[in-house]
Amino acid sequence: MYLKSDKGLKTNLKTAEYELLVPANNKITAINAIKAGADAIYIGYSKYGARVQAGNSIEDIIEVINFAHLYRVKVYITLNTILKDEEILNIENLIWKLYKIHADGIIIQDMGILNCDIPPIAIIASTQCHNNSLEKIQFLEKTGFKRVILPRESTLKEIKNISQNTNIELECFIHGALCVSYSGQCYLSYEIGKRSANRGECAQPCRKKYSLYTTDGKPIVKNKYLLSLKDLNLSKRLEELIQSGITSFKIEGRLKPDSYVINTCAYYRQALDKILNVYNLKRASSGITYFDFEPDLNKTFNRGYCEFNIDGKKSNISSFDYTSSLGEFIGNVKEVKKNYFSLNTNILNNGDGICFFNENKELTGTNINTTENDKVFPASIKGIHSGIKIYRNYNKEFDDELKNSNLIRKIPVKIRLRESYNDYIFFMTDDENNCAIYMTNKNYEEAINKEKAINTLEIQLAKSGETEFKVIETDINITKIPFIKVSTINEIRRQLTSQLTRLRKKNYKKYISKPIKKVDYPIKELDYKANIYNKQAEKFYAERGCKIQEYALEAQKSIKNKELMISKYCIKNQLGICPKQNPVKNYPKTLILKDEFNKEYIVEFVCKDCVMKIRSKN
Repeated sequence: MYLKSDKGLKTNLKTAEYELLVPANNKITAINAIKAGADAIYIGYSKYGARVQAGNSIEDIIEVINFAHLYRVKVYITLNTILKDEEILNIENLIWKLYKIHADGIIIQDMGILNCDIPPIAIIASTQCHNNSLEKIQFLEKTGFKRVILPRESTLKEIKNISQNTNIELECFIHGALCVSYSGQCYLSYEIGKRSANRGECAQPCRKKYSLYTTDGKPIVKNKYLLSLKDLNLSKRLEELIQSGITSFKIEGRLKPDSYVINTCAYYRQALDKILNVYNLKRASSGITYFDFEPDLNKTFNRGYCEFNIDGKKSNISSFDYTSSLGEFIGNVKEVKKNYFSLNTNILNNGDGICFFNENKELTGTNINTTENDKVFPASIKGIHSGIKIYRNYNKEFDDELKNSNLIRKIPVKIRLRESYNDYIFFMTDDENNCAIYMTNKNYEEAINKEKAINTLEIQLAKSGETEFKVIETDINITKIPFIKVSTINEIRRQLTSQLTRLRKKNYKKYISKPIKKVDYPIKELDYKANIYNKQAEKFYAERGCKIQEYALEAQKSIKNKELMISKYCIKNQLGICPKQNPVKNYPKTLILKDEFNKEYIVEFVCKDCVMKIRSKN
């Protein structure tokens, strides 16, 4: 498999390592994600991450790293908020700590960090950096970033163009919640309640109800979740993403529960492995994962799925009528009685959560108390009528299955038994050719039943127990067959596995980053949308030829008339009133968005760029 750039250069995809990147709220989720097949995880420290509710102590991060590195799973730390002056020194010390405990990289937004004295740790450009152009990504590569996280709104065509014109690692989101705004360019939460998305405190105003009006007050649509998107699902586009140059496939969800992470990780592990195996491509970590459930993306939290902007502008990506989990469609109600209803299917179970759209087209729900054949007895029958569609947004049986799942991840090893003049020599070799050796002299009695002795050796050596290893091959090639007690063979195996574990830790390859370089930034005049919040960030951009017109919005006293959001999502498009789609309904390029408290925002539609902008009316 090759990609060809316009310059005639080739990038051999077979030399890359492909990474399934999974979120972790805490160390338990992290370890479960690793067992379920993650090649890398991203996890937050107690401060400075874009999800303040998902912080962890250094001690917990150390535990995660030690476990992860046995399987060559990388651990990236999210430090992707903008920082105050007094926070810069603290984060500098923190990064040194993370480097010393062997964290594999830091995900950052604030360029002030690069003007600090930091160790040669891998630096990853957060999607909050607003990596929206080839020129910006080329700048990040020349500066010394190892990887860039691409915007969720990137198209395949844009990704391919970036890949063909850079050598930096490219990471993209493949699953989970979607931000309606360009990442790093949403200030709506801060404008409403001083909770800054760029400080990790987003209040998710995009999941609130709004009404849309013309500038003269005529209503277009009322009380809908006009800024709420369905969840992303690119499970059917993985091969195209590989061909376009993506090497890291990211699942969103650092605030999601264990069951969500296990299910989505396991699902994408299977999907990605199928492609890697077909093309003989290299996976980024070690180990074979075993799980005792069938992953199903429809059975855990989702708002309905879409592929967002991967092919360019698409309709049917919004969730106007709901922001909570829709789940999986179950069936239509056949009959309703006083305290139960019947379906054209009988797959609901006690404890399930169901939802449906009421007469006002609002998503509402209830729990299932019990079932009898096709009869379903809900906690509340209100709103359920014949013909209504029922969705299951909580599958208790599946959730219990995930919680009790037996996740196992094993590193394949081979054991050989050879002999010298005086000794028997046992070798245990892993998939990286790390080799543990155990020697014992030949003072054993010769076995009377040689076939049985060899069989016992093979059986006992192949047992891996609770270790991280799985013996996939035993090779015994000796002339004098000894009788060795089972307990002695077990001790030899324990010595081998213990030694191999130490070797794997010792031989873990640590990435050493390139020095930070000063190269010109492609944009010469920077306003508040550059999110400069401290003197070191100001210095960083000034040294790269930029004129800083103003600091970040969070540093200003007034945000009057500021642009609060820019998005590839378009309300007009989703309502079917885009002038390109429906020239008859030619609404003006400026409309009014009003929230539940009658606060008004100006919505501008820049049709030539196919983007939507929102700013405060006052």
